[in-house]
Amino acid sequence: MAASDEVKIIGLWPSPFVMRPRIALNLKSVAHHNFEEIIGNKSDVLLKSNPVYKKIFPSLSKIAKSWGRDEEALEQAKTAMELMEKAFRDCSKGNEFFNGDQIGYLDIAFGSNVGWIRTLETMHGFTLINDEKTPGLAGWAERFWAHEAVKDVNPSVEKLIEFSHEVFTKPPPSTT
Repeated sequence: MAASDEVKIIGLWPSPFVMRPRIALNLKSVAHHNFEEIIGNKSDVLLKSNPVYKKIFPSLSKIAKSWGRDEEALEQAKTAMELMEKAFRDCSKGNEFFNGDQIGYLDIAFGSNVGWIRTLETMHGFTLINDEKTPGLAGWAERFWAHEAVKDVNPSVEKLIEFSHEVFTKPPPSTT
């Protein structure tokens, strides 16, 4: 593949929306280059590639700030994980992934959020995915994160916690 034909991914490393194409490209063994953006400093590559919206992904700060403080949101999240447990059982039919024996689009879509789920669990002292209530998901999450196409893409919980403290405790950068 010529340098000009190389697949480019633009975004911030902790974004699930950036993790998804990276995982998919890794599964297909497609070479790609990551253009790492800096919050508050939109690169020329981003502006040229996304002239309409000129942003990478929506603010996560409102979501992160509500976790652990809103009991209703926590209960909804627990219910959602129980539904995901049922969906996993139904889709996987006893296999390792939602798609069966191979990682598929549901695995990628949900799996790219597991790091943030684990981060919120750690930061706020609750569990959403565990061996007691969601044993299928708990095993699936371990297998998904250990997969060769995924393990170097998904950031550690420690890195996400550090990022959260850095981003969500600071005032938003000036957009002018």
